[in-house]
Amino acid sequence: MTDGAILAAVLGISHAVLGFVATVYVSANRHPSAAIAWVLTIIFIPLLGALAFLLVGVGRLPRERREAQRRFNERVMERPQVLAAVDHRDAWPPWLASAVALNARLGALPMTAGNRGLLLGDYDDALQRMVQRIDAARSTVHVEFYILVLDDATAPLFAALTRATARGVVVRVLFDHAASFLLPRRRPTQAALTAMGAQWHPMLPLRPLRRQWQRPDMRNHRKLLIVDDDAAFTGSQNLIDATYLKKRNLARGLRWKELMVVLEGPAVAELSAVFASDWYSETGEALVPAPAGSRADAGVRRGASRAAATGGLLLGAERRLPGATADVQIVPSGPTFENANNLKLYVHMIQNATRRVTITSPYFVPEESLMLAIVTAAARGVRVDLFVSAIGDQPLVHHAQRSYYEALLRAGVSVWLYRAPHVLHSKHFSIDDDVAVIGSSNMDIRSFALNMEVSVLIRDPALVAELDAVEDGYRRNSDPLLLDDWLRRPTGSKVVDNLARLTSSLQ
Repeated sequence: MTDGAILAAVLGISHAVLGFVATVYVSANRHPSAAIAWVLTIIFIPLLGALAFLLVGVGRLPRERREAQRRFNERVMERPQVLAAVDHRDAWPPWLASAVALNARLGALPMTAGNRGLLLGDYDDALQRMVQRIDAARSTVHVEFYILVLDDATAPLFAALTRATARGVVVRVLFDHAASFLLPRRRPTQAALTAMGAQWHPMLPLRPLRRQWQRPDMRNHRKLLIVDDDAAFTGSQNLIDATYLKKRNLARGLRWKELMVVLEGPAVAELSAVFASDWYSETGEALVPAPAGSRADAGVRRGASRAAATGGLLLGAERRLPGATADVQIVPSGPTFENANNLKLYVHMIQNATRRVTITSPYFVPEESLMLAIVTAAARGVRVDLFVSAIGDQPLVHHAQRSYYEALLRAGVSVWLYRAPHVLHSKHFSIDDDVAVIGSSNMDIRSFALNMEVSVLIRDPALVAELDAVEDGYRRNSDPLLLDDWLRRPTGSKVVDNLARLTSSLQ
C-alpha cells in the first residue's frame, strides 16, 4: 500500500469520524434543521465548518448574564403591580387573555391599560420628535439603540442630549459594541457622549483581554428612547442617517423605511424596566424600575396639562388618538431568556387570526413553527399579506428569504415587494382588526434565537386602524409577486436562494 493510499485512507477515516462526532455532538439540544445544517457544513468544508461552529455555534450568553436576567425578572415581578391585573376580556378577542398570560410568564411584564400611542413612519419626523421630547426632559433620558452614530442626521439629537445634561438631566446611553465597529464615526460618537457628560456603555462587549466575551453573533438589537418615564419611543429605526452611511448604499441610492411608535402611559414604565435590565447587565448598577401605573400615569397628566397650554399633546394633536385607550404589553426576548418569547407570541397570534394577518419584516427567514402557522392560516381562508423589500442590503439573508416565496405563494399568501430605492426596514404585524405587534424583532431565526429584542403588543382598534393605513401605503409602493413569474426566475438564482436557506439555519 503506497504512502498516498495510506494518507487517503487516514483522511477518509478521519473525515468519517469527524462527521460522526459532529452528528452526535451538534444534535444535542438543538433544533433538527439547525443540527442538519451544521453537520452538512462540517462534512463538506471540514476545517472551516468546524472553526465556524466553535466560534458561533457553541454556547449561549455567559451564565452570569442569564442569572442577572433571572434575578432582575424576579425583582420586576415583585413590584407593586398597580395595573398588573388588567383584563378586558369583554372587549378582547377570546384568545388574547392567554397571550397576555404567556407573555407575562415568559417576559415578567404585565399588560397595562390607559396608554396612548402614535405611529411615526417618516424617518426625519421620528428624529425630530425625539429631539422635542429630550428638550422637555426634567430628570432622565435613557437611550438604547443597536446602532448609534453621530452624523448630520442625528446631530440635532446629540445636541438635545447635550442641552439635557447641561440642565442636570441624567443621560444614560447603551449601544451594541459589535455594531459600532461595523460603521463609521465610532470614535467621534463616543467622544461626543463623553464630552456632554452622558453615562454610556457598549452592550455585549467583545473584549477578550478584559474577560468580556460571548458568542459574537449574539447581539442586543433593541431600540429604545425613554424620557422621564413619561414617553417612550421604540420600533425599527436606529440612530443613524437613513443611508446607514455605507458607500454601496449611497451608490445605489438606498434609504431605509422605518416605523416607530411613541407611547405615553403606564407601558412606558415597562419599557423602562427593559432598559434597566440591560443597564444592570452591562454596568451592575440597579436602576429601580417604577411600578406600572405610577410615574408614567403622572407623566400622562403632566403631558395633558402642558398640551392645554400649547393647544395639543406633545405627540402632535393632529395625529394622536382620542383618549388613552390602548392596552399595551411589553415583550422582551433574546438569549438571556430561556424561551423564544417573541416567536411563541407570534405563532400564537397567527394561529388565532380569523380574518387577516399582515406581516412586515425586512428579513423574513421564518422558523419552522412560524412558517407552518402562516401557511396554515392562509389554507383556512385567512387573508395573509407579507411586505418585504424588492432589494436587500444583506445578500445572504435576502437570498435565504427568497427561498420561502414559492411555498408562501402556493399556500395563498400575498407577497408584496416594496420598490427600490427604499429598503423596507419596518418590523410589525397585525391580525384581524384590533391587535398588533410593533418592535425591533425581524421574523427570522436570528431575532428569535440570537438577538435581544423588544416587541410591543397593542390591543386598540384605533391604533391598529392607523397601522392598516401605513400598510396600505406600503401596498401602493409595492409590486405583487406572482407565482408564475417567480417560477420562471433563472436557475442560477434558485440555486443561490436554496444554498442561502441552508446557511440561515446555522445557530
